[in-house]
Amino acid sequence: MKSWLQPPRLRIGEENEGEHRNATWLEHFYDLVYVVAVSQLAHNLSENVSLTGFLGFVVLFLPIWWAWIGTTLYANRFDSDEIAHRLLMGVQMLAIAALAVNVPHGLGESSDGFALAYAAARTILVIKYLWAGWHISQARGLTTHYARGFAIAASLWLISAFVPMPWRFVLWGIGLAIDFATPLTATRLQTGLMPHLQHLPERFGLFTIFVLGEAIIAVVSGVAEQDWGDQSAIAAAFGFGIAFSLWWVYFQNISGSALRTARASGRIQVFNVWLYGHLPLVIGLAATGVGVEHVILSEAESALPDAERWLLCGSVALCFLSLGILHRTGVIRYCKLRTKHRLGTVAALLALAIAGTNLLPVTVIAIVSIVCATQVLLDLYQSSSALA
Repeated sequence: MKSWLQPPRLRIGEENEGEHRNATWLEHFYDLVYVVAVSQLAHNLSENVSLTGFLGFVVLFLPIWWAWIGTTLYANRFDSDEIAHRLLMGVQMLAIAALAVNVPHGLGESSDGFALAYAAARTILVIKYLWAGWHISQARGLTTHYARGFAIAASLWLISAFVPMPWRFVLWGIGLAIDFATPLTATRLQTGLMPHLQHLPERFGLFTIFVLGEAIIAVVSGVAEQDWGDQSAIAAAFGFGIAFSLWWVYFQNISGSALRTARASGRIQVFNVWLYGHLPLVIGLAATGVGVEHVILSEAESALPDAERWLLCGSVALCFLSLGILHRTGVIRYCKLRTKHRLGTVAALLALAIAGTNLLPVTVIAIVSIVCATQVLLDLYQSSSALA
């Protein structure tokens, strides 16, 4: 039988360099609550397709994404499969489930519950870091720094639950700023404790996959909610094409090379770009699914409303902007040409959002899908030319 209190162990460093690591079954199970949370966020945005709706979507997305990041980075460095760790993960899952439950009115009547749930999830993470630091002396500086920063942020979220709006949201902002700044102010402490080169890209890839899944759900839901016809079938096919192209462009270029470079050179900034650079990407992917669904559900013979057109074009543009930055900084395959391709796509999509006022829904989604597919073809052409 597994020990209840088997101490955490360091899963990174030279002695673990050759260890083959994949996400554990517990991590896969843990991700399920985030699938639900992202789905709730997407539903929220779907109910209010507007600038304020999108901003509210982002505000609630940030703490949910950061909660996943916190647990993922802890597991990357200190994962242990003992019973106490499993139980703490289970309690964290309950906290994230509570976050998801409170998402529909997370900026209104349920904002206190949302704050309490986030504070609970982060408090458990603080306990984990203190426990790891107690047993792993070489990581104690980093774990203490993380525990201190995350504890202060969690305290602000806890206090915010008992503070009236809008001051509640002011405390949220300060708390998130401290959360996000804590790893950035630990550069020296992280230098000798770089993440595992195989495990982390896989975890980020898995999160990207289930966020992309929202686009697939959107295609199915959009078609299921209306009579099957030529227009809806064509729009659905183009919607799937958008998701498929985004998957291709990201996963064709992802690797652990940036982390290897960061470890070899001691440039922790590369890792930080990896970490924070994925945020606009996953926000864009989640919002893209909502945009696709609304296009499919729009009146086929009428011009696509401005809000829906901007949501689809803007979300996909945000994805490619993020990909362009990740290319340019070497987080994914370093390539100046592909950076230009991605940024050119951003310009084309924004032009469509601005100038596509009188276009039918199927026309808009067709253009977006073709623009995305063009990125795949350009990558394939460049790769084949390099091999020639």
